[in-house]
Amino acid sequence: MPPHRDPVEHPQHDRDETEEVFEGVPGGPIDGSILRSFHNHVAAKIWLGEDRAPLKLVNHGAKLQLWELDAERSRIYETVHRSGLAPLTSCSHRVASRPMLSAFCERWQPETTTFHLPFGEMTITLDDIASILHIPVTGSMISFSQPLRVDDANALLVELLGTTDVEASRETEQCRSPSIRLLWLRDHFSTITDVSSDDDIEFATRAFLLHLVGCTLFTDKRATSVAVVYLELFRDLSMVGSYAWGAACLAYLYRQLTTATRFEVRQLGGYLTLLQAWIYEHFPEMFSSPNLSYTESRPRALRWRPHVIPDSLQSVRERLDRLQISNVCWEPYVDHRAEHPFPDIAWYSGCIKCGLVVEPYHPERVLRQFGYIQTIPPRPFTPPRPDCSILLDQLRSGFTTDARSSLPSHAASTSDTRNARALTLLRHVISGGREQSLDHFWGALNEAHSILAGSDETSASHNTPSPAPASHSTPSPATRPFFSPPTFVYPPPASVDSPPPIVPPPPVTVAPPAPVADPSAPAPDSTQSTTVYVRSKRKKKT
Repeated sequence: MPPHRDPVEHPQHDRDETEEVFEGVPGGPIDGSILRSFHNHVAAKIWLGEDRAPLKLVNHGAKLQLWELDAERSRIYETVHRSGLAPLTSCSHRVASRPMLSAFCERWQPETTTFHLPFGEMTITLDDIASILHIPVTGSMISFSQPLRVDDANALLVELLGTTDVEASRETEQCRSPSIRLLWLRDHFSTITDVSSDDDIEFATRAFLLHLVGCTLFTDKRATSVAVVYLELFRDLSMVGSYAWGAACLAYLYRQLTTATRFEVRQLGGYLTLLQAWIYEHFPEMFSSPNLSYTESRPRALRWRPHVIPDSLQSVRERLDRLQISNVCWEPYVDHRAEHPFPDIAWYSGCIKCGLVVEPYHPERVLRQFGYIQTIPPRPFTPPRPDCSILLDQLRSGFTTDARSSLPSHAASTSDTRNARALTLLRHVISGGREQSLDHFWGALNEAHSILAGSDETSASHNTPSPAPASHSTPSPATRPFFSPPTFVYPPPASVDSPPPIVPPPPVTVAPPAPVADPSAPAPDSTQSTTVYVRSKRKKKT
């Protein structure tokens, strides 16, 4: 009988008893303690025989050429240049390859925010953004205290763009959200030149910057509009260059990739030029077509000629399955360092932020991309995200305590149907079936509350909050909306509001070489070790 041993405790793997435990899937991860959502991943569905067509890509590279800053608009260009966003006006790809980007999206894992490839993990880092786009990766995090409502968006348009109340209301009503169309921005402000008044030039500069980030960094799946909330970042034009635009772009792209890993999602947003150029840089032998006129003083996104590969999605999947370490260019920016040095902030490990979007950033999981040998990384940090069952419980609880007494007598016979409708609605918006914006999210909560309360009326502008009641009156519980956002939806860590610290690369522990066997010599001490930084050596191809 083997000797009795006490169970070994692993605090880092402790889970709440009420937490759902994912035990793994055939052909996927055996231990589900890390990739907790893999059972909903598109890769799991594909393994089980369900396939998904290539994603529809939202790319606005061609729209940037519809509003260019020529010599007659030099005053606007000067402000854009000081903001650090000027490279975005020329480095965006007009063409994006659906099979290639869709295949890489299927390799994305939300918990680690990395691509899982046959030889290990890779991801887009702050160093990649600094080299590919040449935009700032250090500075203040882009943060918003709360979601922007339609009335607030209208007021912001009047104040910062000089529009009238009627124009602002008409535009947000057409978008059915606190957003404005990119076409509307071009039609109203692209004719402003240096001979216009100072106020008009200031309004046009804000409009151009909003149009620029809406076509690049913060491209969403609505494909034709941009959220008005980003206009607040351009209130003080002298402070635009103080934001960490690269970190915000990376957090936004991480979230778009995460959403697209859901099987039912059919679109991919975010700045696809960044993703496509990153693939070209690290897999040049497989997908890229170089631009022979490129010089190292320009952003690396211009080093490649974007093209649509003729292969099918299944063919690209098979090529990724056959990838080996020798097919990867781990350090593609060696020749670029003279013009653009390595940013030390790329070693930061923690959370990055874009408004209310918070995503983990784990450079310790991709040390080979920094020239180091990969060690076993620590457990990834995952910020809390909205949970469908918790939201439904909150809605149902409020419905039970506040609204049940005011329902008509037939409510009991239809309660199951209403619960099912509300649950389907919430699952749809959280899983990515709807556009991933907070305005649609809160609109879905209000709609679900109305369903639970027995109201069949749905307004086209359900994102607009109800007017505040007078102090002497109380709204009816059955018609009161789910007006206060719960605090657990996107709780930002305390560290993301301040500039992140620089984290040096983790040390690699290497055992000393074993001595030559000598019967008369004492046995070596196996507990000794030496801690050093080991830099990988690769043979140059001749």
